[in-house]
Amino acid sequence: MSYTDMQNKKIHQGRNIKRFREMLGIKQEALAFELGDDWNQKKISLLEQKETVESDILAQVAKILKVPAEAIENFDEEQAVNIISNTVNNNDNATGNSLYSYQPTFNPIDKMVELYERMLEQQREMIEKLEKLIEKK
Repeated sequence: MSYTDMQNKKIHQGRNIKRFREMLGIKQEALAFELGDDWNQKKISLLEQKETVESDILAQVAKILKVPAEAIENFDEEQAVNIISNTVNNNDNATGNSLYSYQPTFNPIDKMVELYERMLEQQREMIEKLEKLIEKK
């Protein structure tokens, strides 16, 4: 697939919502709860099947998942894999070294810790909301 073909390829926004939701360990029911009373697990499932998501809903979901809306709108897993693969292959050819000599400009462990802390914070927020919901009943 050429670079032009990749640029013209439609991004499946619903699938991207599902990817980010799953990476963050958030269930469909929890996302539905956050979106409000007229949402449920089935409606989230249907949303994740849509190629294009309405911008207002996309913005709400992005806010709940704490990711930029642009990430959901533009993330293309196939393109990301190709870019990473090409970068690794180009680095191998240019330096004659293996993948293991690659020096990232960030500490991957720090990024993992950041993600883990964000997931814990979201879990705490969800527990607080559920406790409030239980208290109301």
